[in-house]
Amino acid sequence: MTISELYIYPIKSLGGISLTEAIVEEKGFRYDRRFMLVEPDGTFMTQRANHQMALLDVAIQGDTLRVWHRHRPDDVLQLPLVMPEVEPGVSRDWLNVTIWDDNDVPALTVSDEADQWFSGVLGKPCRLVFMPETTHRPVDPAYARQQDAVSFADGYPYLLIGQASLDTLNQRLADPVTMQRFRPNIVVSGSLPYEEDAWSHFCIGEISFYGVKPCARCVLTTIDPETGHTGREPLRTLSTYRQWKHKILFGQNLLVKLTGEPVSVRVGQQIEVLARHEPWLAPPVQL
Repeated sequence: MTISELYIYPIKSLGGISLTEAIVEEKGFRYDRRFMLVEPDGTFMTQRANHQMALLDVAIQGDTLRVWHRHRPDDVLQLPLVMPEVEPGVSRDWLNVTIWDDNDVPALTVSDEADQWFSGVLGKPCRLVFMPETTHRPVDPAYARQQDAVSFADGYPYLLIGQASLDTLNQRLADPVTMQRFRPNIVVSGSLPYEEDAWSHFCIGEISFYGVKPCARCVLTTIDPETGHTGREPLRTLSTYRQWKHKILFGQNLLVKLTGEPVSVRVGQQIEVLARHEPWLAPPVQL
């Protein structure tokens, strides 16, 4: 089994970037979901309620993050890929934000220019924020150690999906969907359909990853990332054979155990599964 695709999503719920190599960090791949759009009160925004966000593409050019609307490619917003650190409480640039049940997560506002650009493109007031390294947003303690942290992702640092799992789903659909519907970080080839459900511990090179919780899917998967249009698939079909405790499962949420300097993973690298558990019955992880 090998890695076939790698993705990061520098701004939560905007377009992804396909990579051939990615640097593994505790909160997720480097640059993954370190930016996020929020309402003026700090509540996070996603494609679930703002389908136009599906049409905002991003690219990394040197130390710059470029953002544009797919239908207006000449109007490009350029942002620093990493914001400078400032001490909490010292600068007016800090804003406490909310992601699901996580309240008062310290974030840095980016710039008035960025706020105005996104507000104009999306047709509603919003702000762009950045998560500095000093912000510790813990992972659900039922599935993680106290020190495990996550970026602005929904709940876990990494999401893995097997290509065979998508292929099996597409055999049931009248109109196949792409992997981009599910926004994974790691795509694996050479595994059996849904085999990743049972991976509790696996290695990519010297890096240990832990499958701690199947990913419960929402209406975001019904938004076509190419058009921003929404429908009933693939959730309707997934609900017929991937539903467990009233949740529709597709993909495996991961934690990572790092022991030294940051290490990269790359497309084509092999995956070695060291331990398995009963699918969908993942116990709290022991790292």
